[in-house]
Amino acid sequence: MDEPLGLTYVFVSRPIPGRRSQPLDRALDAAANSPTVTTREPPTVGALFTGFLGLGLIGFGGVLPLARRMIVEDRRWLTAAEFTELLGLCQFLPGGNIINLSVAIGLRFRGVAGALAALVGLIAAPTAIVVMLGMVYDRFANDPRIQHLFAGLAAAAAGLLVAMAVKIALPIRTKPIAIVIATLCFIAIAILRLPLLPTMLVLASLSILATWRWQR
Repeated sequence: MDEPLGLTYVFVSRPIPGRRSQPLDRALDAAANSPTVTTREPPTVGALFTGFLGLGLIGFGGVLPLARRMIVEDRRWLTAAEFTELLGLCQFLPGGNIINLSVAIGLRFRGVAGALAALVGLIAAPTAIVVMLGMVYDRFANDPRIQHLFAGLAAAAAGLLVAMAVKIALPIRTKPIAIVIATLCFIAIAILRLPLLPTMLVLASLSILATWRWQR
């Protein structure tokens, strides 16, 4: 039975003379090499640790955009749609988004050991670095050059978040219900400044109900 292309995996059968054309071969090769297709083996506990350790070391100013690149594009642990869905769940839960995401990914692939490895890898190096930077900032907080430095870092972080928002919105661009819910959430939080938790509870319930009602 033929399998659909462009999903989380691609099934490529042995070539049968007279059954596959060159265009089909090219389509299969393109789908197999697509960054949205998970083609690698599930990560080991060590790979989870080193992956999130590197992420923690380079994630100054905004880890989530770099996390998406590492998880979806570089290591291909998740597809773009899977990352968006998992991030949505992690944002709904209490705590830091990237912390929740690391634990969720570790649990998904390697259980409790994977969750611990991903979490420790993510927070170990940044914790030490933040402590040292805090000592420097406490000593030189009144220096205008230090203030300008942190202002520039804040602007760069904002740019990273905007770039990530565009990327995670792409998988839902063909889903009208998801677009409506996302727009309502933006208006409620960013413009009307409504409380986050009640807004998330209402919109998440509305999203689940609408998806169940119109997409079954």
